[in-house]
Amino acid sequence: MKVLKGACIFGQSGGPTAVINASAAGVFLEAMKQDAITEIFGAEHGIRGVLEERLFDIRKEDLKELELLKNTPSSALGSVRYKLKPVSVDDSDYKRILEVFKKYNVRYFFYNGGNDSMDTCNKISKYLQSQNYECNIIGVPKTIDNDLFGTDHTPGYGSAARYVATTVMELHQDTHVYDTPLVCIVEVMGRNAGWLTASAALASLKGYGPDLLYLPEVPFDVDDFLNDVKMVLKRKNKVLVVISEGIKDFSGKYISEYLVSLKKDSFGHAQLGGIATVLAGIVSDELNQIKVRPIEFSLLQRCAAHIASGQDIEEAFMAGTMAVRYAVEGNSDKMVVFKRDPNSKEYKVNYELLNLEYCANTEKKIPVSWIKDDRSGLTQEFYDYALPLIQGDNKIVLEDGLPRFANLKRVFVKK
Repeated sequence: MKVLKGACIFGQSGGPTAVINASAAGVFLEAMKQDAITEIFGAEHGIRGVLEERLFDIRKEDLKELELLKNTPSSALGSVRYKLKPVSVDDSDYKRILEVFKKYNVRYFFYNGGNDSMDTCNKISKYLQSQNYECNIIGVPKTIDNDLFGTDHTPGYGSAARYVATTVMELHQDTHVYDTPLVCIVEVMGRNAGWLTASAALASLKGYGPDLLYLPEVPFDVDDFLNDVKMVLKRKNKVLVVISEGIKDFSGKYISEYLVSLKKDSFGHAQLGGIATVLAGIVSDELNQIKVRPIEFSLLQRCAAHIASGQDIEEAFMAGTMAVRYAVEGNSDKMVVFKRDPNSKEYKVNYELLNLEYCANTEKKIPVSWIKDDRSGLTQEFYDYALPLIQGDNKIVLEDGLPRFANLKRVFVKK
């Protein structure tokens, strides 16, 4: 096996999570142990930082601060949503990336993100191969949506799921305070896959779950929804609904489009949000004089490090660690994936590799067989799948009763 010797670059891309920086800590701390890695750079705002040559010198950071990344939410290096055009359409970005890699003798590239980020990883890897430039590229998975193909689950999902389930339990308590009728509609993130919305069902295990649950895997009908609400309201005078932002009708139209014109992000995805407000208005019109509350978890579900899953933090850290180890061993054009150990009685994952081309732009959805037909929740298969992912203490460091987040120097490389 030929061992490449040179610098590494790590970048973060897409929506942040409560544990994305744990993966960064895994990459940085493991890279410092590897003799083959001469310099360690962090790209400001993902691939844009590479293109603009805005690279942080990670060796100038204090080890204590790098350790604190494990409990620091959001993207410490800055994230980005930047889509590389196919090389056949425009190769200017690829030429620039190769130019920067050569200048800094970059032989290892790690990119932390979801479906679109793995597409970026794959495109860069294929281009460098076509130019006979040796550089081992490994994708580090991340997304609260949990929709990355080929991995049992993704870093970020367990913590977001724990936040959703816990907050739904707390909302259940609050919505049952008064003896007057109430309909509460909670909106959870999830464009086409309902993994995060489904996590609200975990609250049902403690008796405080939603009455109705709607995922994007099943077409949504407004009239059926109104009938469901009326039936629950008649039975118990209160209705707690949890709904995915990405629900669509039978024609494939987002329900949130009923009242608004959706914008698109740089990857061409609809920018969702507001479905709870749309449906609250419809319910209010239909059920006159009954109080209706729309609640959108929005950014809170992806940045709530105070309630992060200890299991999620450790796995996110190990995803970054294993990415470095696999790259130094000579692997490239792969993504780190989690495989649940079928031979272990207790929950256990193995860290393996999957070709990037299989991971890029491929969504993994909840099996429809796990979704109850009456919209009341999920089957036992989902509970068995999700419960291990939300376990464990996050061991967050506190100062004056408040979390102590990492404070990086972010010193730019000058060359």
